[in-house]
Amino acid sequence: MQYRTRRIIAIVMGFILVLALLWVQFARPAFFGDLPQRLELMAFDIRLRAVKGIVTESARNESAGKVVIVDIDERSLTEHGRWPWSRAKVAALLERLNQAGAAVVAFDVMFSEPEANPAMEVANFLRKQGKDSQVLASDLARFEENFDSDRLFARALSNKEVVLGYTFQPREPQRIGVLPQPLVVTNSQVIPKSSFVAMRGYTANLPVLAHAAMGCGFFSLIPDLDGVVRRAPLVARYNGQLYSSLALEALRHFLLVDSLTLHTSRINGLETAEAIELDGFASIPTDADGQMIVPYLGPQGSFPYVSASDVLAGSVPPGTLEGAIALVGTTAPGLFDLRATPVQAVYPGVEIHANLIDAILSKRFLVRPAWAQGADFVVMVAAGLALALALPFLAPLWQMLWTFAVAAVLVLGNLVLWRQGLVLSLAMPLILTALLATSNLGYGFLVESRSRRQLKGMFGQYVPPQIVQEMSESPQKYSFEGETRELSVLFADIRGFTTLSETLTAGDLKKLLNRYFTPMTRIIFETRGTIDKYVGDMVMAFWGAPVADAQHAVQAIEAALRMLAETERLSREFVAEGLPRIAIGIGINTGSMNVGDMGSEFRRAYTVLGDAVNLGSRLEGTTKYYGVGLVVGETTRAAAGDGFVFRELDLVRVKGKAQAIRVYEPVCRAGEADEALLRELADYQRILAEFRARRWEEARAGFSRLQDGAPDRRLYGIYLERIEALARDDPGEGWDGVYERKEK
Repeated sequence: MQYRTRRIIAIVMGFILVLALLWVQFARPAFFGDLPQRLELMAFDIRLRAVKGIVTESARNESAGKVVIVDIDERSLTEHGRWPWSRAKVAALLERLNQAGAAVVAFDVMFSEPEANPAMEVANFLRKQGKDSQVLASDLARFEENFDSDRLFARALSNKEVVLGYTFQPREPQRIGVLPQPLVVTNSQVIPKSSFVAMRGYTANLPVLAHAAMGCGFFSLIPDLDGVVRRAPLVARYNGQLYSSLALEALRHFLLVDSLTLHTSRINGLETAEAIELDGFASIPTDADGQMIVPYLGPQGSFPYVSASDVLAGSVPPGTLEGAIALVGTTAPGLFDLRATPVQAVYPGVEIHANLIDAILSKRFLVRPAWAQGADFVVMVAAGLALALALPFLAPLWQMLWTFAVAAVLVLGNLVLWRQGLVLSLAMPLILTALLATSNLGYGFLVESRSRRQLKGMFGQYVPPQIVQEMSESPQKYSFEGETRELSVLFADIRGFTTLSETLTAGDLKKLLNRYFTPMTRIIFETRGTIDKYVGDMVMAFWGAPVADAQHAVQAIEAALRMLAETERLSREFVAEGLPRIAIGIGINTGSMNVGDMGSEFRRAYTVLGDAVNLGSRLEGTTKYYGVGLVVGETTRAAAGDGFVFRELDLVRVKGKAQAIRVYEPVCRAGEADEALLRELADYQRILAEFRARRWEEARAGFSRLQDGAPDRRLYGIYLERIEALARDDPGEGWDGVYERKEK
């Protein structure tokens, strides 16, 4: 009872911890702030860095050269002046990129303010000087268009695959510049009620530039709560329309995709985003906000970089930009486009867009699906139950091993799913695992010493000392409490004990029984058996409890064979001493039994009960009838496997049982059978089959032959007697070969 109580307490403690961690994970109480989310973000970063090398190699093999970053770096600023450069210089950069064979040029910079026209500045100055300067001012005004850098840049943009960048503001309502045309969405009816990020304002490009460019895409990024960029929106919602990100817009032009399809699921009346499909190419998984997890290839430099200065100078190696998406951006610290990412604390924003484009082209996605929260719940409950229900039953070493095993399954399973592109929570399941292990180890340490002392007192009288010592190493696994278990039970009885007791004095009988029971008990203990009781000349024992033993049937048969051999040796000693010869009969049965401390408040015993036990007693009673020393039931035969050579004795219905069973005699151990014995057993089995097939003459001839070869074997004579009776009174076609035994 006390072990059960301790286990129940430990299990309840485990359940409380599981519920507490589930509450923290999913209810997100204010008391813990954003700690759980931060821990999960840390776990995300560790996984991303842990597998990036493997992913990088495969990804580069699939998409090498498709994305090139044109870097407005420190050298470019030193050689060509501070940013922003003149539109003429940017136009020259664009022309160089076009000549180098870039398929699409995407600017991770914005042109939201007009560039001053020097001709108009001089003309305006002259107009302010008086009438004498008006003619000259009018002459200069005629050259306005020639010095309009914005228009010159717009001409450079025309008829080229160029995507300009702009920004969205989720909170500020300002509107600067002009937005591009919204995305063409095949199922646009879901947009008004969708979960995509809604924007309130924007800062976009000049109208003349936005209209000249083939496309525009926003490059706004939304960091997580710790300021790290792990996700990037592919689309944003503004005034009931969807607009494309810089990465998505560049891809649309690179792949010549005109429209896209939104994949959503309706949750509480809201169209929750699941994926964005570029019609005819790929379905891009997103979160509910339309954001894509950025599967970073690695730290800065995972993509080819070319300096904008080299592009302007025409010194880029041939083929570097051929057929590539050229992302024009900056790594110069003073231009403030450096972000914190999981792979590097200071990371160029332009390379984030490169990662997005490359991942979509390679179809290399990381996604936390809509069902991820439900999966996280199932994982935490499963891991929690696996630990809360198992740890109270394990020794400290096994507790640690089981904890490490559960943690390993959590980590490896999570990484396997990660490699498949699925992102599930990992930090909280591991924290739950650690807390459950710590609580169980601490509680077990407090009660272990007392449990060991109690256990030695409880079981010392039933099982051998070595098993008690083994049990004391994990005392929480054992108690007197009743349970149902598959065991093997043995009954051994001295034949003719009544006659024997009448021929001896009480003192001599006592000495004889003591000499008999001592080696029998030793054999039972040596085969890990438990003594149930001694009743007169009968000994009852069982295997498989209190210490579980998968080989309980094998151990019981081994004990029985040794007991028979030891009894034969003792019998020779007794005869030499003038005492009567003794012989024993042993019955063994295997099955489901109730085992535990049973009895009254005055006297109790650790024993076994059940139909399987009663059948074992009945089998012992059949040994004399068949003329053998050992009979086992069919369940024992099946459980023992191939370790012994068996002779099938009969198909019998013993007294008190409605179901017929096959009974066997274990003849010897498998390695001890000679060829003659094996031939005899094979011949016997064939003849037994003829008997059950009602071929009386063939069976009679066969059993007669066997009887001639082994005249002392009573079994063959039994079948010859049955054949005579059955031949005289044919049992009919419904006969099942069962022998009805009336005696116990």
